[in-house]
Amino acid sequence: MPRVTSADVARESGVSRTTVSYVLNDTSGTVISEETRRRVREAADRLGYAPSAAARTLRSGRSDLVLCVVPDWPVGPVMEALLDHLTRELAARDLSVLVHHSRGQRPLADLWRAVTPRAVVGFTAFPDADEVGMRRAGIQVVATVLDEEPRRPGAFAVGQLQVGRLQAQHLVGAGHRVIGYASTTDPRLAEFADPRLAGVREECRRLGLPDPRVHAVELTAESGRAAVRALRAGLEPASAIAAYNDEVALAVLAGARAEGLRVPDDVAVIGVDDVTAARLAAPPLTTVSQSAAVQARFLSDSVTAALDGRPPPAHPDDVLRLVVRESA
Repeated sequence: MPRVTSADVARESGVSRTTVSYVLNDTSGTVISEETRRRVREAADRLGYAPSAAARTLRSGRSDLVLCVVPDWPVGPVMEALLDHLTRELAARDLSVLVHHSRGQRPLADLWRAVTPRAVVGFTAFPDADEVGMRRAGIQVVATVLDEEPRRPGAFAVGQLQVGRLQAQHLVGAGHRVIGYASTTDPRLAEFADPRLAGVREECRRLGLPDPRVHAVELTAESGRAAVRALRAGLEPASAIAAYNDEVALAVLAGARAEGLRVPDDVAVIGVDDVTAARLAAPPLTTVSQSAAVQARFLSDSVTAALDGRPPPAHPDDVLRLVVRESA
């Protein structure tokens, strides 16, 4: 079906395209009767007319869109919460959020050229060519990274190594000496899983403890049970299991129950993310929280600082927080 244009609205309402433009864009300094304005708006509604974002940007010299580019990651509770917080933060500045979930081979340039955003937020760093192209087009770019030392000014990073370190520190502090690691089976999450496991390994080595045993877990009780068996096999069974995230940890809890083990008496379990289900687990799950609200506020402040020509905000130091409950 062809796109409805302002010419179609003009024919439907019996006025000129100029009059349609004046009415639908609330152009000041024009003398148009209320009856004509009503007729134009009713015709636009009847035809389903939507003004072109590109044309609106050309007329006004600015866009109200912030494009958020999410890599090919599963969009779970944490990302959903982060995008929800970010949308609300930016709405306070009259900015609208458009989320693009990167899949397939279509170039990113095709998208930002079509929607003409005022700013682009990337949840991983952009390729240099894309970032240069967007900046040349006058688009503000806020790129995030998962782990980077030293951090670039304005770049946001949640230290995934530190997530693993916090898990290990808590378990070792509770007296555990042999730790298992329940990883994910989803290869799209390697950017998170690999540094988290590296953080657990690093902390164990620092404390003179054996490297953690590793077992990949699908989100089923059967897979959780297989992981518990594997991680607790041998002469030195793991007395604690650090899980990639809360969903994996919940599978491990189900597996421990199926094995007749008591948590945390026989085996302790710790997750990551502090999803709602973690508080409702049996027993409630100890976890590392990554505050979506803090992350969203920093990204929003980074966008508005870039738009206003101000220096980027200081990197927050209160994103990660250990939440201790009964499972560990």
